[in-house]
Amino acid sequence: MSGNILEVSGLTKTVGGGKKIVDGLSFDMKKGEILGLLGPNGAGKTTTIRMIVGLMSKTDGSVTINGRDLDEQGKACRANIGAIVENPTFYEYMSGYKNLKLWGRMAGGSVTEERISEVVSLVKLEDAIKDKVKKYSLGMKQRLGVAQAILHRPSLLILDEPTNGLDPKGIRELRDYLRELADEGISTLVSSHLLSEMQLMCDRVVIMEKGKVIDISDLSSLNAYGDKDQVAVSISVKKGQGEAAKTAVSVLEEVTVASHETENELLLDMGRDRIPELNRVLVKAGIDVFGIESKRTSLEEKFLQLTSGKADKEAN
Repeated sequence: MSGNILEVSGLTKTVGGGKKIVDGLSFDMKKGEILGLLGPNGAGKTTTIRMIVGLMSKTDGSVTINGRDLDEQGKACRANIGAIVENPTFYEYMSGYKNLKLWGRMAGGSVTEERISEVVSLVKLEDAIKDKVKKYSLGMKQRLGVAQAILHRPSLLILDEPTNGLDPKGIRELRDYLRELADEGISTLVSSHLLSEMQLMCDRVVIMEKGKVIDISDLSSLNAYGDKDQVAVSISVKKGQGEAAKTAVSVLEEVTVASHETENELLLDMGRDRIPELNRVLVKAGIDVFGIESKRTSLEEKFLQLTSGKADKEAN
């Protein structure tokens, strides 16, 4: 047994005419990991999720949850999954508590009052859990959905576009809840179009396009400064300052000009630890420096580079 919570290997879904919606998808998840599933519309994200939770049959490949094959031990696998695919649904005329109580009975009657109180506290719905769901805001319904999904103590939580309709406060709260769940050892596979939020939320991301994996990235490489970064230098718009700045920078080893976007900004490829040295060289050369800022590649920039670059190659 590998120790991974989820292993997807060669997962494929073929529809009429031999078209592959998902094509040989492979990735894994560790305990307590938040893994993002990203891709443009039509990339196959929701189809992938539906096959993992058993809502859609697959054409080929395998899904293993806690060391169990989904085809061979489907019931045991599904017992370890909590999922919100699209928007969570409830009985609006019932209270949040009664909805959870009913769901607990549907889960086999093994859910105790203590467990209900535990998940209600985790998603911070204590003050509203006795109110009817029709009074809940969208954010509160999403939190109740998470409570429902983890009520039976799954090891894997799967959320498809959980931030839809949430305001910034609700999105941040959801992110905090998922991190708390990760600390409890629950792994979360989450699909979302909000790339900036995914960068804050996830440990790793799987980027899909046209049903295939085109990249798997550890976000610590984006969220931390590495040996090479880009440094933006704002300088005076005085005539000749731009060329003079490039000349001054050329004497520095392992520092290159990435672009000269405007008359008063240079973008340099260099380590951020050399910013003081850079500043000294520019000032010595008589350059009026208004600001120096170290920049990191965002998940959004990486996503667009990967998907746009691939599309450009296929067009040629």
